[in-house]
Amino acid sequence: MKHRNLSFGALIALLIVGALGTWYVDLARGEVRLQPAGGVPRFVVDDTWPTVPAQWQLGDVSSVDVDGQDRVWVLHRPRTLPPSQYSSAAPPVIVFDAAGNFVRAWGGQGDGYDWPQREHGIHVDHEGFVWVGGNYCPERQLPGLHPVGDDQLLKFTPLGELVLQIGRSNQSRGNADTRNLHQPGDAAVYAKTNELFVADGYGNHRVAVFDADSAEFKRMWGAFGNTPEDRDQCPPPSLSSVPDGPGPSQFSILHAIRVSTDGLVYVADRENRRVQVFTVEGQFVRQVVRRTSPFARNLALSPDPEQAFLYVGAGAEIAVLDRQTLEEVAAISGGGVLGGGHQMATDSKGNIYTAQVGRGLQKLMLVGS
Repeated sequence: MKHRNLSFGALIALLIVGALGTWYVDLARGEVRLQPAGGVPRFVVDDTWPTVPAQWQLGDVSSVDVDGQDRVWVLHRPRTLPPSQYSSAAPPVIVFDAAGNFVRAWGGQGDGYDWPQREHGIHVDHEGFVWVGGNYCPERQLPGLHPVGDDQLLKFTPLGELVLQIGRSNQSRGNADTRNLHQPGDAAVYAKTNELFVADGYGNHRVAVFDADSAEFKRMWGAFGNTPEDRDQCPPPSLSSVPDGPGPSQFSILHAIRVSTDGLVYVADRENRRVQVFTVEGQFVRQVVRRTSPFARNLALSPDPEQAFLYVGAGAEIAVLDRQTLEEVAAISGGGVLGGGHQMATDSKGNIYTAQVGRGLQKLMLVGS
């Protein structure tokens, strides 16, 4: 089935039939409904989600994840608020239920760990532990931030108590370093092996794997399974296009990572505008590239047992890919959709949550079955 850009405009409805099912697109109402063998889900923007406590303000929202109870964990950057609003800044980790009600909040600098200077990624693993990382490099010289690099990843209990720290602030020695990270973009724990897969990320250019309990280093790899090379650029380059062919032999910004239940590792190589797929041992499987427009900003897996779809942030839209073939079968855009976002997650009901740096949060609600 060829790619259709399902943007909401003047038409009333479209009907597209393909191998994966039937796409019903109600352009007037702003709904996308996929009818696979098992039902007819519909995506709509939930304009009421979430409800932030009145006394708090959120800075740039950088990441979002969903736990096993469908609570939505949001990571934001309090120090991006104007100085006049610092006193009303919410803690950097704030939790909502699926309806958008406030659950709890915590985070920030504390004793015994290095809180990131520039909050970037949050992941809640299968045991409920919360992983937080940052992507600050001192050369950015952003106001209010200390001149140290975010070379660490923190593991907390759901109540915000530190469990362990991988790496130390400002201590990276490059891609060969097995103790420190270097501005990691994202992380994901694979439940079957209890291994932590890190998209490491902005300063380094590798996938790094650790034991999620002991923090023991296991293995690493670069693009196509190559040995990652040092190429520390701060701030990192932003590409207007990518070359023909398979693309560069090294990752650029490794921005997001997901591990499917059948043991495939999906990584978003943002500036190279490609998603690459590996086995959990690091063997390259395949890739998909979009050369002429933004792509691979973030990733999420559909929650059905087969995880049939891979959602990919792509500028003004969310691309919908057949996970097995990486064929782009549709795109979600328009109708109030803010765009592909910075990071993205799905809950057990199939709803999509996006963190939009500079634009807030959004819930795309999957209605019907």
